[in-house]
Amino acid sequence: MFLEKTGILGLNRRRRPDQHRWIKAKQPFAAWEDHAFAREARDLKSTTFLAHVRYASTGAHTMVNTHPFEQDGRLFAHNGAFGGLERLDQRLAALGVAGLVRGQTDSERLFALISAESRRAGGVADGIVRAVTWIAEELPVYSLNLVMTTATDLWAVRYPATHELHILERDPAAATVPAPLEARSARIHARSEELAGSPHVLIATEPMDQSPGWRLMAPGALLHVGPDLAVTTTLPFPETVAYPLALSDLEPSAAASQRP
Repeated sequence: MFLEKTGILGLNRRRRPDQHRWIKAKQPFAAWEDHAFAREARDLKSTTFLAHVRYASTGAHTMVNTHPFEQDGRLFAHNGAFGGLERLDQRLAALGVAGLVRGQTDSERLFALISAESRRAGGVADGIVRAVTWIAEELPVYSLNLVMTTATDLWAVRYPATHELHILERDPAAATVPAPLEARSARIHARSEELAGSPHVLIATEPMDQSPGWRLMAPGALLHVGPDLAVTTTLPFPETVAYPLALSDLEPSAAASQRP
């Protein structure tokens, strides 16, 4: 799977629970500068993929700041920016999860808040709603788009309307001539021969090909893909954030990372 800039993508297929394990590969420098990445990325097999190429907005180019992050058996990537990090750090400390944050990014802090609220709520979906709602009501926000996954489930948020997030549900068996996955846009390429025979779901910052099946997630949407690939969508977040940020409000490095 290849993604450029701040793109995020998830892919989910069936697999026995006792076979689940993470295989992580990430580096704190540009993928096109890494010859090993170019070799190894050509042939990867998994039931679930989460790929993210970071355009840094907060924090140095170091391993601890590199997406995806892992907490509580979940992987996480964020495409956006928000402020008030000192206030959020206080919130994380009060919830007893400050130790989950090892780097300097707003993204890892958002993930830690979701982890804390998921523990308190006893469920991931409620944890996402609580965390995103708190940030929307308490902190200045530009974008909170995210993808989070376990080996069997995937969640995605588009909030607010700042950045797009797209979904494709693809079942090759429904096609007249089943074909492999060949998703290619101007900047993104993903191919899989095996998916010529298996249904799958993709989430991406932009449509990856010309398929008419791509649809834009609504602003404020929380999407869930279950182990059976059933997709459900709710609109649980406030209609608007309390303190919206414009691109001109961001620091130059953050603004550069958020431009299309």
